[in-house]
Amino acid sequence: MTDLTSLTIAEARAKLSAKEITAVELTDAYIAAIEAANERINAYITVTPEKAREMAKASDARIAESRARPLEGIPLGIKDLFATEGVHTQACSHVLDGFKPRYESTVTQNLWNDGAVMLGKLNMDEFAMGSSNETSYYGVVKNPWRARGSNLDLVPGGSSGGSAAAVAAHLCAGATATDTGGSIRQPAAFTGTVGIKPTYGRCSRWGIAAFASSLDQAGPIARDVRDAAILLGSMASVDPKDTTSVDLPVPDYEASIGQSIKGMKIGIPKEYRVDGMPEEIEALWQQGVAWLRDAGAEIVDISLPHTKYALPAYYIVAPAEASSNLARYDGVRYGLRVDGKDIVDMYEKTRAAGFGREVKRRIMIGTYVLSAGYYDAYYLRAQKVRTLIKRDFELAFQAGVDAILTPATPSSAFGIADEDLASDPVKMYLNDIFTVTVNMAGLPGIAVPGGLDHKGLPLGLQLIGKPFEEETLFKTAHIIEQAAGRFTPSKWW
Repeated sequence: MTDLTSLTIAEARAKLSAKEITAVELTDAYIAAIEAANERINAYITVTPEKAREMAKASDARIAESRARPLEGIPLGIKDLFATEGVHTQACSHVLDGFKPRYESTVTQNLWNDGAVMLGKLNMDEFAMGSSNETSYYGVVKNPWRARGSNLDLVPGGSSGGSAAAVAAHLCAGATATDTGGSIRQPAAFTGTVGIKPTYGRCSRWGIAAFASSLDQAGPIARDVRDAAILLGSMASVDPKDTTSVDLPVPDYEASIGQSIKGMKIGIPKEYRVDGMPEEIEALWQQGVAWLRDAGAEIVDISLPHTKYALPAYYIVAPAEASSNLARYDGVRYGLRVDGKDIVDMYEKTRAAGFGREVKRRIMIGTYVLSAGYYDAYYLRAQKVRTLIKRDFELAFQAGVDAILTPATPSSAFGIADEDLASDPVKMYLNDIFTVTVNMAGLPGIAVPGGLDHKGLPLGLQLIGKPFEEETLFKTAHIIEQAAGRFTPSKWW
């Protein structure tokens, strides 16, 4: 029998339905895989085997009674940003030490309502602030991929590094993730997995620790495009507890897989050809263009002139919202508390001990750009730039473009504690150069593996779509996936 952890969600669902395997067997296989590998990869910060087996047992009972739901018995990993009732939820930050919520996030509740099984909570950059999963209080996640002939540990990308690494290493069938400036798509590209950031408002943000409320959006990371479509179908919903969630019916995303893209217009933005971009990234992009053209799509050159301002504007808007959102973590009601001589001293000592360096840096940037005298010069101007970025996309779509094809990242995965990046945070921020525009405009974007670089490491392509047209992205990404093939790392863990 095939190794159960190598099954995609679609394959596992079929075997469960045919009663060839049980949900308990599938769950036990993943728990065993986590026990064997997690010490080396560090994707999970909390594993919940008892809860998982209990949920799997209930799934087997429903399958036996022919009452299976869409994700019945499918074991998933949950990013530590999502509130899970009675289970460790700390956004991988020391400031939330010991916090176990008494409520469930809407997205995870949707998954449990559809029969999914929770394996545990996944590592991530602290409060989702990072592009390499090196800012977590619980240590660095190691990418399951290594360069050909090398033992050097690589980052899995961030902030959803634990989610991407767990999916790539077959430590869960799929995972929840969040994306504020590329935190689903960049780790997916670095690990040879598929990640989609849906349109802002497609998934509820209720019960997800906030980083930047106008940019954050939940989405899945999965083995392939079909699995990503299956997961998003369960995660998406309107929610009265989140007024930014949109009351639109959730389509059958899986039904879009395999549809023709003949006659579709795919835009290629000239502004994404950045200085110093590796030749391999350009070659991959051209390969993606050729695959879509061969499938019947029309390729058109487009211009998104305000792209060059996206990254600086993002690193004003996101820290500003973070400084506001993270003000609630003060040591008074929950989480870490470091006593002081008075309440102000207690606040200061708690935050100094509780927040990591990158989070402190962004809080300080955000507080500065919101301060009197600087608000108009920085924050207000950044919001105006954001409007122009959104307008660029609107004009491209009005001109008949159905989707936009770009690289997902400017390089393949880099080494852990890379000295060049560690000493210069701006260089680390440049990893988001191809992804932040999508969040600034509130659009859907998907990263799909396109090939391997000369070191044998995965590279991803990104497709950007119109608001709430995720089906277009799924069917187009599936074309790329079929042409490129699927990639799995050689096991070293």
